[in-house]
Amino acid sequence: MAEDILVRRIPQRVHLWIDEERQRRKMTKREFVVSVLEEACDADVQLSLPLTTPPSVDSNRNLPFTFIDLFAGIGGFRIPLESIGGRCIFSSEKDTHAQKTYRAWFGNTPENEDITNMSAAEIPDHDVLAAGFPCQPFSIAGVSKKKSLGRAHGFKCETQGTLFFNVASIIEVKRPPIVLLENVKNLQSHDGGNTWRVIRETLEGLDYKVFSKVIDAVHYVPQHRERIYIICFDKRVFGNNPPFEFPSLPPIENRPTLREILEDAPERRYTLSDHLWRYLQEYAERHRAKGNGFGFGLADLDGVTRTLSARYYKDGSEILIPQRRKNPRRLTPRECARLMGFPDSLPIVVSDTQAYRQFGNAIVPKVAEAVVRQVSFLLSWQLTKHTNGCLLKREIANA
Repeated sequence: MAEDILVRRIPQRVHLWIDEERQRRKMTKREFVVSVLEEACDADVQLSLPLTTPPSVDSNRNLPFTFIDLFAGIGGFRIPLESIGGRCIFSSEKDTHAQKTYRAWFGNTPENEDITNMSAAEIPDHDVLAAGFPCQPFSIAGVSKKKSLGRAHGFKCETQGTLFFNVASIIEVKRPPIVLLENVKNLQSHDGGNTWRVIRETLEGLDYKVFSKVIDAVHYVPQHRERIYIICFDKRVFGNNPPFEFPSLPPIENRPTLREILEDAPERRYTLSDHLWRYLQEYAERHRAKGNGFGFGLADLDGVTRTLSARYYKDGSEILIPQRRKNPRRLTPRECARLMGFPDSLPIVVSDTQAYRQFGNAIVPKVAEAVVRQVSFLLSWQLTKHTNGCLLKREIANA
């Protein structure tokens, strides 16, 4: 039985040549392409097509690929993906303030605000799907494992009302060779581990090899920030056991200290008022009396901070900067950007409140870059194989 192949990203000049020749020969596009391949096969011609010539594995070389940026936020995934040769062809972000930052940083507003309002078929074909998806609580009580692994949206029952289902639907329809997901560390323990079980089994049920690891950003920035990275490879492209490894973490002592990212002369408005400082101290004392650790956190300037959260705009209590003969102060928005690893060249174009929210919700680009570079190495490895490369992929019926 004849097999179909799907060739993505054909150069425009090749498209034009195909159209001219097929019209001259009075053939359909499919008939013409098949005839050319059959002629080459019969003549034993050694083809040298741009997409089928495998490159050598070179860690310094960036391979071109396309990606989509879902739940894009302010582009924590887009920055590292572009740095290794990726081209963003679709993005989605619902928050209007994040859209403003995204437009200022990348020159375009996300094409779609809410992927829940569009069908997966509307999204362009892509090589990599990246999503820092929100994970909302859900219950799996009474739902069988068989349904959770069903191919015809059988897992919808378990993820009803969650945004992960929308991501899974896109993966099922578009079948990107690589999927990159990021979420909070507690994803693994939520609902007694059932949330993570459903997510993992759903991805595996779609025929992807799943790798996951919790990485603390403290190896790259002066902040403890543990996040789970989930990397998935289409088994129909990479096989059952692709040789992927998460990056080796650099020594913690090589990352900057908190002191190094602080501004020299922050504005006075970032210093806590007497009223707020007194409230935070009394609040902490009440909880100490109850035997728990709730309260503010005075940061060690020569060390690292707690995790920056999206609620930092409220009082800044989790990361306070001590000052001589003054009340402590909040981090400035620029310092928060630096704490997350965003360069000063990227402007802050929203209010302080929105900036705190955006940086508190963001992906640390340096961590994501270390991960996606490992993905790039595997992409290069795959293209050196003389079988079923990523850019020349068999289509499987009813996939």
